[in-house]
Amino acid sequence: MALMSVEEASALITQGVTALGTEEVSVSAAAGRVLAQDLVARRTQPPADMSAMDGYAVRSADIATTPSTLTVIGESAAGRPFGGALGPGQAVRIFTGAVVPEGADTVVIQENVARTGDTITTTSLTAALRNVRKRGSDFAAGTPGLTAGRRMTGRDMMLAAAMDHAVVPVARRPRMALLQTGDELVLPGQGTGADSEIVVSNAFGLAALARRAGADVTDLGVLKDDLATIRATIARALSGEFDIVVSSGGASVGDHDLMAPALKAEGVELFVHKIALRPGKPLMFGHRGTVRVLGLPGNPVSSHVCGMIFLAPLLRALQGDAAPGPLTAPARLAAELPANDARRDFMRAKIERRPDGSVHVTPSASQDSAMLGILADADCLLVRPPYAPAGRVGDPCEIIPFDD
Repeated sequence: MALMSVEEASALITQGVTALGTEEVSVSAAAGRVLAQDLVARRTQPPADMSAMDGYAVRSADIATTPSTLTVIGESAAGRPFGGALGPGQAVRIFTGAVVPEGADTVVIQENVARTGDTITTTSLTAALRNVRKRGSDFAAGTPGLTAGRRMTGRDMMLAAAMDHAVVPVARRPRMALLQTGDELVLPGQGTGADSEIVVSNAFGLAALARRAGADVTDLGVLKDDLATIRATIARALSGEFDIVVSSGGASVGDHDLMAPALKAEGVELFVHKIALRPGKPLMFGHRGTVRVLGLPGNPVSSHVCGMIFLAPLLRALQGDAAPGPLTAPARLAAELPANDARRDFMRAKIERRPDGSVHVTPSASQDSAMLGILADADCLLVRPPYAPAGRVGDPCEIIPFDD
């Protein structure tokens, strides 16, 4: 059977995916959540003409020449506006963030004024509308400020709050079950030290990756290579508690690779099995009803790379994320590379940002799919298309920066 391309597998995995539903959260809890509806401003900002500086609110016609002398008739401070209107030859002492009084159209900064009692004399020319933040210059009531599908940042939370939203509508988080299989696996700190043991690592990286992508993750533990045990756990995971089930290990075709038989026995229809990528060829995807199932390789690096390429984008798509990824960036090679074969390569690499702003990447000397030290040391994945020709230093390339 021919290997499936990464593009075809990605399309099948995200085919027909829509956001899972909507809930409301406090704006203070919206970081990292995907906005489910356009957020419209509920007020105008600034709500009135505001001073951008400490100084004096005046009529520009009264200070057309320097020096000009005016009479101070009051004060406007933030939250305590001047109650009257400004007439010819008059000024109001004003502070940053205060409402510009009626009749004034400019603010002379206090450094350009000499004051004696209630009389000020300008010492420098100030044009009309200087140092004034006009009403609605940031946003107007009734206009969209944030669009659906946007993953909320701290800056977005500030804007939402300024638009007077105490709560915001966001996509429900995907509920993800995570399990690992393998007779050789032991939890950190719980092994006997036998050479045949491997300490579990995949689940920790996958859980962190999934949570960054917005999922609520439940770890169903480490399962032995026993078909009945694996089937029982899968049956629980498919019972409706979860939106997506993710396994690591047992995805190949050896005698002890039981994930595919267990999934099929529990009614999961598999659409993807074996992908033309490196690392991570043995990968499965299918579903039973609305529950999606993603079977990742057991090799630690393969598992994590496939999580970045397939799992994280699926989780983001399930939240209606407008840019589910994986997001790539341009760079240039800092080392020569041989021609590639039929598989799309995702190589661990280090980033060098040079003084001219250009980004150059050097792939790790070893790309062994079991070497976690190299993965932890890398900054990005260097993407090489199938049959890419030999690469020379300075050639343009594409990378997926790590986001953690």
